[in-house]
Amino acid sequence: MSLPRLCIVATGGTIAGAGARPQATMAYAAGALDVAELCASVPGLDEVADIRAEQFAAIDSKNATPAFWQSLAGRVQSLLDAGADGVIVTHGTDTLEESAYYLHLVLKTDRPVVLVGAMRPATALSPDGPLNLLDAATVAAHPQAAGRGVLVVLNHQILGARDASKTNANRPDAFASPNAGALGWVQDGRVAWMGRPERPHTSATPFTAATPLPPVEVLAGYAGGSAALIRAVGSTGARGLVWAGTGNGSASADAQEALDGLERGGVAVVRATRTGSGCVAASGGLPGAGTLSPWKARVLLMLALGAGMDDIQGAFDTY
Repeated sequence: MSLPRLCIVATGGTIAGAGARPQATMAYAAGALDVAELCASVPGLDEVADIRAEQFAAIDSKNATPAFWQSLAGRVQSLLDAGADGVIVTHGTDTLEESAYYLHLVLKTDRPVVLVGAMRPATALSPDGPLNLLDAATVAAHPQAAGRGVLVVLNHQILGARDASKTNANRPDAFASPNAGALGWVQDGRVAWMGRPERPHTSATPFTAATPLPPVEVLAGYAGGSAALIRAVGSTGARGLVWAGTGNGSASADAQEALDGLERGGVAVVRATRTGSGCVAASGGLPGAGTLSPWKARVLLMLALGAGMDDIQGAFDTY
């Protein structure tokens, strides 16, 4: 029986990071190792799948941009269209959740796409990247991975792209899905599934890598925050604003007045929560982001505006 054909698309990040000494887990250069070195550090990788690997980028993911998302989606789509059975994207963890959700919404495929990263650089005394990469390949090669949209694999967990969030700055168990939980787990070559994404994704959305991404900003609410920052968004050319409000996406009286003013001026405003979990419903005439984090709400708002959608709340209720 032939092995599935998987493509690894390397983009840099901590998983390919290099520090000056093995004890260094926070001071290192991201994306320092190329994909060949990365794959060579994973015993048994070639037993899981027929691997083809390419170096797409070598960035620290804090420097990722919407243009990077579009370019990455185009490359992943071309590999799938060319016959790959699945694609693994190695990615820095800082913005991995945003890239994953973008790909989840724009790729047109039922084949597995898995994003994977690491919290410790490859040169660390106990790096987590090699095992994470092996687990990601194991998941991508699994016959039941198809049709689940884009997945995130770290620390033996399989998370859905819509709900995966980085919840810790340092630990290897930095990722979780606070609202939805894991879709499955992978360990010692075994994969167990516990759920499927319920919202439309990939081939079931109207979005593609060619959908324009107009600028959308994010601002947070906090005690005594200045409404002047909200009003200033209107002069930046932004088409939208995600308000990461306190509690249920709430805003002070001054902030609410400024948000309403932006909306009247033609800037789309969506309310989200800064708390890290929970559901934000529409309120006061402004759409709610539901269970999306502010960062993922920004991704969806950009796509909805770029696709010319008039019903912003409908987009958030759907995707």
